[in-house]
Amino acid sequence: MTIVAEALKKEYKSTKALNNIDIRITEPKIYGLLGRNGAGKTTFMQLLAGYDRPSSGNLLVNGMQPFDNRSVTENVCLIKEADNFKKDLTIQQVLKISSMLYTNWDNELAADLLEGFDLDKKRRVKNLSKGMESALGIIVGLASKAPLTMLDEPYIGLDAASRAYFYEVLLEEYQNHPRIIILSTHLIDEVSNLFEEVIIFNKGSILLHKSAEELRAESFCISGPAAQVKAYTDGKHVIKEKSFAGTTEAFLLTAEEPQLTGDLTVSGVALQDMMVHLTEKRGVRA
Repeated sequence: MTIVAEALKKEYKSTKALNNIDIRITEPKIYGLLGRNGAGKTTFMQLLAGYDRPSSGNLLVNGMQPFDNRSVTENVCLIKEADNFKKDLTIQQVLKISSMLYTNWDNELAADLLEGFDLDKKRRVKNLSKGMESALGIIVGLASKAPLTMLDEPYIGLDAASRAYFYEVLLEEYQNHPRIIILSTHLIDEVSNLFEEVIIFNKGSILLHKSAEELRAESFCISGPAAQVKAYTDGKHVIKEKSFAGTTEAFLLTAEEPQLTGDLTVSGVALQDMMVHLTEKRGVRA
């Protein structure tokens, strides 16, 4: 499975949802698709799933345009945050229809996940709680075994135990049957250890695309007396600064291992914090 986007744009009237997206994804990995609300993440996934066509530019999945292309869509599964299934269908009917939509559908896995999430297959979608509906979406997403599986905030309403179960099964299924899994989430701290690559969208563009390992290794927080921090960070790529009571914290994105002197200290930065700092409207200092 390959994904190639070149100068990809999507506009809705006067709104630029995506602006000159260039990306190439070829390896089976778990990709973290991150960004603030309205950054363009959902629009990008909907284009990949063939729900809509680009305004301009190129988007190819396995060398083919996904829009209105059954050869692509039977190998692509997108589970949205909500409204994935018709409300009058039973869970059993949802799974039956899904088994006809996806070439690699796994009935045994679907049954196991149904039991794991404790769902009654006779219940109708309209009678499910938000957490139950999210669990059904996760079941379809994982049991589809689609070579491109996208999960857009799939856990809304799930309690902590159910989310932990989801993360466990997601990793297990990926290890047993590698595929491209794109997970868009705001609960970054909970799932960051699953990510092999991180893609950060901001205002319709790709702000950053790195391996998760590389991003962690290049994210630092330098703290200490304000004057010393300022002297050390002068000319460096400062993502954000915070000062209080004469002490300053500076968040850096750099491939150079910090060499500190004086009263300065260094620590790593959580992936969620780095994403927040990178996408703040105040911008950065280089």
